[in-house]
Amino acid sequence: MQIIGLRYFNIFGPRQNPQGEYAAAIPLFMEALLKNTPPFINGDGEQNRDFTFVENAVQANIKAMFASNKEATGQVYNIAVGEKTSVNELFGILKKLSGSTINAMHRESRAGVIRESLADISKAKRLLSYEPQIKINEGLQITFSWFCKYFGYQPIHH
Repeated sequence: MQIIGLRYFNIFGPRQNPQGEYAAAIPLFMEALLKNTPPFINGDGEQNRDFTFVENAVQANIKAMFASNKEATGQVYNIAVGEKTSVNELFGILKKLSGSTINAMHRESRAGVIRESLADISKAKRLLSYEPQIKINEGLQITFSWFCKYFGYQPIHH
């Protein structure tokens, strides 16, 4: 059996549920901004993540499924964009998209949270011809538009 492993980094996009105990930061921030309520940021917000739009992950799945390069099988690949964004930067982008003037409230860091997370995607590029097409700003715009439409919110414009 030929197997390829894909390790996804902070996938986000439309249809993410902001409810539940393990809801990701992006849908939680979007919901809070659209409801004009301050979201929480754990710690100082300077922790970095490699936020990856869902279409990039789909591309990686398809490239892995149809990989013809014999060298590609039996490998594990990081699937991300290869760019780091702090949680504070993320919130700033979403705040601008929403037109909100509210600020996030910082609270105690959660135990065991990794400070820096940046994927090396060079092997996926080399062996799978993976090339992430949608960077964070465009992905957040697409996701934010979906949230507005789906939940019937209008961005606040001050």
